[in-house]
Amino acid sequence: MTAVELEVGDRTVRISNPDRVYFPARGETKLDLAHYYMSVGDGIVRALRERPCMLHRFPTGVTGEKVHQKRLPRGAPEWVRTVRVDFPRWGRHADELCVTHVADVVWAVQMSTVEFHPWNSRAADTESPDEWRIDLDPMPQAGYADVRRVAHVAREVLDELGAVGWPKTSGGKGMHVYVRIEPRWPFGEVRRAAHAFAREVARRCALVDLTWWRKDRDPAAIFVDYNQNARDHTIRSAYSVRGVPEAVVSTPIRWDEIDSAEPGDFTIATVPARFAELGDLHAGIDEAVFSIEPLLEWADRDARDGDEIPDLDA
Repeated sequence: MTAVELEVGDRTVRISNPDRVYFPARGETKLDLAHYYMSVGDGIVRALRERPCMLHRFPTGVTGEKVHQKRLPRGAPEWVRTVRVDFPRWGRHADELCVTHVADVVWAVQMSTVEFHPWNSRAADTESPDEWRIDLDPMPQAGYADVRRVAHVAREVLDELGAVGWPKTSGGKGMHVYVRIEPRWPFGEVRRAAHAFAREVARRCALVDLTWWRKDRDPAAIFVDYNQNARDHTIRSAYSVRGVPEAVVSTPIRWDEIDSAEPGDFTIATVPARFAELGDLHAGIDEAVFSIEPLLEWADRDARDGDEIPDLDA
């Protein structure tokens, strides 16, 4: 098929090689991927809006080479914005995609992007996160039922804190819960707060193992990965497709769906109808802002008890 032009709001995006199969499990193409992101436009833009965003590109489809792209690919239209982020450790910087319009997402698809991995801070102040990310990461022998059990404990702790958590499937075997926070603290403090929260969940649930080295953890445990709040650590956004043949989507779910929703239920073939019916289940996230001060007090308490947060370079 020759290239097609898509009208995306008030912009036009050209899609070359639209019939290239990206997801071989059901034969879904590059054009199918573009149409999917258009169908969830409000949701994907809300998840990415004004955040530095790393792109996971698959130039020949998800069974081929995977490119981790920090810098904006060449050839972007003039309306695509970027945000500069610095990497002091290596003395480098990158101008990363900064989404403000669904056409930005569709253009990234044209550049073979399948997955979107945004920072948890925004362009206005890239060094002050406004999103705390709770990543429930199952070890190899843990099942999704175990993830669900830990998710319920995490919600119990969030409720006691007065924080609103917004769950979503990870696109893999885990689950993410996002909390909007005041952008007052640097990454290190947000990570310290996230560790204190993980410690409290571990106290209440024997399924959780926070052992630093993965090889030393219980293989049937759930790791509450507080390191996803470290600087330059990114995870798949809400509504991002995962680069696997089945075209699974990291999808917002309601708390009352935790026990029934299966990660594999959510794909680029099924999520558009769900989105049309329910809208964006994370639509209220920007109005539910939490202060991490209570968690920092927990972190101070844990430090006094000898439970210091591990150094990232350990």
